[in-house]
Amino acid sequence: MTRRSECLALVLAVFAICAAWWARALPSGVETLLADSRARWSALSEPQRAQVAARARAWDALTPMEQVRQRSLYQSWRALDESQRMQLRAAAQAFAALPPEEQARLRTLYGQQDTSQQHGWELGPGLGADWPRLQPLFAYVPADERAMLLAFLRQSDAKQRDDLAALAQRIPPQERAAFRQALLKVEPARRGDWLHQRRSQ
Repeated sequence: MTRRSECLALVLAVFAICAAWWARALPSGVETLLADSRARWSALSEPQRAQVAARARAWDALTPMEQVRQRSLYQSWRALDESQRMQLRAAAQAFAALPPEEQARLRTLYGQQDTSQQHGWELGPGLGADWPRLQPLFAYVPADERAMLLAFLRQSDAKQRDDLAALAQRIPPQERAAFRQALLKVEPARRGDWLHQRRSQ
């Protein structure tokens, strides 16, 4: 059970006290969610319930801004494929094995990056490493383009990202929106060639 589902199980278990009163007014999907959450809660041992309750208290103690940050990190984690998650798990284990002074040094280096660079690392190890060079083109995009551009960036290879990084240095700010729109109109299978041609111009 994930941390999110455990916390959800706790919250919904409290709501289950009033479930009989809600039953007539709740949509069937919510009733199903409540029933599933009650079943998960009932399946937990007392130590597991205590652990869920402790996590819920720790969550409630966070500031609203920190809760937003952690939700964003969780959503970013869910968006990664399994190979990227494996890389990050290995990196976390390597980090945990470092001496405390080295961990502190690396945390300081990370803290010195601007917010945009930090958010770039949430895109995964490969894309995160390239993000400082790609940021001029993709840091500020309209909401209706964001999902398509992010999908393209996640599927892009190192060569495509290198072409994009070179173009990011040459395309003036006032022309970046037009470039992104043109990129999205190109068939996905042709985008690599299209980018290389644009870079060669």
